[in-house]
Amino acid sequence: MTARILDGKACSKEIEAELKELVPSLSVTPTLALLLVGTNPDSKTYIRLKKNACTRVGITPQVHELAETITFEELQTLIISLNTDQNVHGVLLQLPLPEHLKTHEEELLETINPLKEVDGLHSHHFARLTEFKKDGDKKELRLQPCTPAGCLEILARNGIELKGKDVVVIGRGQLVGLPLSLMLLAANCTVTTCHSQTKNLAEKVRLAEVVFVGTGQPEMVKGDWIADGAVVVDVGINYVDDATFRRSGNLIVLRIVRSFRTAQGTGLTRRT
Repeated sequence: MTARILDGKACSKEIEAELKELVPSLSVTPTLALLLVGTNPDSKTYIRLKKNACTRVGITPQVHELAETITFEELQTLIISLNTDQNVHGVLLQLPLPEHLKTHEEELLETINPLKEVDGLHSHHFARLTEFKKDGDKKELRLQPCTPAGCLEILARNGIELKGKDVVVIGRGQLVGLPLSLMLLAANCTVTTCHSQTKNLAEKVRLAEVVFVGTGQPEMVKGDWIADGAVVVDVGINYVDDATFRRSGNLIVLRIVRSFRTAQGTGLTRRT
């Protein structure tokens, strides 16, 4: 079966076009505070992409580039001030944080007002994932984590139905694997969540109609593990020393050439 690549960039452009129409109709111009601590190259890239995306759709980005040595107390004080600033409508704390702040990561995320915490990482948002309500109370704030939501959105926009499917999620982290598994259960999928201690991983993957790979390990899933007709979504970002990459184009889990797949490095980050 010929593989069909689901291009996240195209999905991103569709959503941007929709937002460009929506934002001017709002009663205020949204302002998003982007907090970057230190000089991590990946984090700087993500902040730049988010800043540019905001600008393109009419949202005002407010970038706070903070010193690597900032203390927990100083960072928490800044977050509290953004919570009370009526001109700031969203707050995003870029992760990962420097080593001396890692133990405070959860507390800092919890400091952000859930009404402004746009990444969906606050415990308020996570708790809502366990309720399996289709719509919930319309007055209730229900914000899904961005990356898992992006995974489901790209499939929905390509007409891929998940209801009733046997799904394997590889990875159980709080950013992707765990919330994604809960969201898939809410979408009426039968979900198997796998991780580094899972036995017979290949057998489980071969039985799946949809596979989400959310690990940072290159080529963890082999091409011959994927059933014909299966959908594969690669959520992880891997650095591979491969001089042929630019020539060979889109790669995913050891060059799988089966059914639908997302292109590694072509848009889940842009989508989210």
